[in-house]
Amino acid sequence: MYKLNLPEFNIAVRKEQGKVWIFDIIRKKYVVVTPEEWVRQHFIHYLINQLNYPKSLFQVERSLSYNKLQKRSDIVILDRTGKPWMLVECKAPTIKLTQNAFNQVAVYNMTIGARFVVVTNGMAQYCFAALSQSTTEVEFLNSLPPYPA
Repeated sequence: MYKLNLPEFNIAVRKEQGKVWIFDIIRKKYVVVTPEEWVRQHFIHYLINQLNYPKSLFQVERSLSYNKLQKRSDIVILDRTGKPWMLVECKAPTIKLTQNAFNQVAVYNMTIGARFVVVTNGMAQYCFAALSQSTTEVEFLNSLPPYPA
């Protein structure tokens, strides 16, 4: 697939029905590999294996509703009380991270209400902290925050 700017991990893939499938450790099933899925799986493993985010608090492709439209968030990480703590939007490695990507994830976060938001294409990642729920003001961070103890 694509060489990403994320650590390698023990990738479980198989070929079936003319497609390549990758094992998702959160959903506990094989899913078809798309460029976005490749990034999502690498980023999940990065957060769990390198940053020690708790695997049990991840949600993948969580359904959300915005302006009567059904959407899906890529990754939501909950805090220990079960509230959304971080929202991650994954793009294909060939997609440039433009203002449109930030706007999309900001709209999703109006419904989800996570404290931290990340946009990644596997080559670059940007993280920002929502300063309050009542405004659209954000603070860009130099790195991903540690998961709270």
